[in-house]
Amino acid sequence: MSAGNTRANIKIGAKVGIVLKKDQRSGKITQGIVKRILTKSSTHPHGIKVQLEDGQVGRVKEILS
Repeated sequence: MSAGNTRANIKIGAKVGIVLKKDQRSGKITQGIVKRILTKSSTHPHGIKVQLEDGQVGRVKEILS
């Protein structure tokens, strides 16, 4: 399981790459800083859903820091 699928790996303030809902087909990655973790479960097959500091919401595909 990759790092973005496990809630424990994602910290508020971490730099991550997420896929926004509108970009799911293309798989375009958007980078930003985690403001809130929205997924309550400890793991999710498509990635943990987070809100970035700029307000965008998506699922974590990569943890950059």
